[in-house]
Amino acid sequence: MNSLPIGIFDSGVGGLTVLRELRRLLPAEHLIYLGDTARVPYGNKSHATVTRYALEDVQFLLSRGVKMIVIACNTASAIAAPTLREQFPDIPILGMIGPGSRAAHAATRNGKIGVIATAGTIGSGAYEARIRATFAASGGAPVEIHGQACPLFVPLVEEGETDSAITRLVAEKYLAHLREAGIDALVLGCTHYPLLKKVIAETMGPGVTLVDSAGAAAAETAALLESRSLLHPDGDRTPPHIGLNHFYVTDAAARFHGIAESFLGHRVERLDLAELGPGL
Repeated sequence: MNSLPIGIFDSGVGGLTVLRELRRLLPAEHLIYLGDTARVPYGNKSHATVTRYALEDVQFLLSRGVKMIVIACNTASAIAAPTLREQFPDIPILGMIGPGSRAAHAATRNGKIGVIATAGTIGSGAYEARIRATFAASGGAPVEIHGQACPLFVPLVEEGETDSAITRLVAEKYLAHLREAGIDALVLGCTHYPLLKKVIAETMGPGVTLVDSAGAAAAETAALLESRSLLHPDGDRTPPHIGLNHFYVTDAAARFHGIAESFLGHRVERLDLAELGPGL
């Protein structure tokens, strides 16, 4: 059981930010990544559709024999995580909302937090509710939350436009009022957004801490696996055993291959086409 892989899914390439952090923190673990590139983005879909897609994604990963699921998609985390945990009670499932909210609480100094995400995630209210609950649990310190949907960010990342003039114009349009609101922490509430970190940081200025939930999610994955005695048995080797990466996409394999190699900094070892269900 301990040697089984961790399953990670996202609507496209954004979840690679989570995979990279998992590989850094848990080098011995085998990782299986599913990018549902045929149906990206999830953020503008209905709740019923997002839930259906997420169920199909998890079923695919379970068919590959994973020991844990990481929902590396904030929209699916916000909308579908409760259903996934109900449908698959025997496997640990970690979403992005909790780790991101706890990281935002740790990052802010003035209690003014911005959240940028897809329309689906912002509309769900999941981040605002979880951040407020986190502050309340820590003693009820006041918090001011400013949410902003950024629907063009995902397609820009999927097209490789991570540092272009048009991306900077879009960032200014979306982020100007958050800058004016005086926030000092900005949650990147979509796993695609860390790929735009340079542009977002320059747009917001040096006084704003960018909260990338990928690192927090990786840390909580490690803690969850340890608590359930599911860490890979070779993880304590010095140097550690290096786990395998396997990548699956539902469409546009060549484009994913190029973006993945550029982002991860090494050759993508294996890339297959997945068939998730009759809707494709």
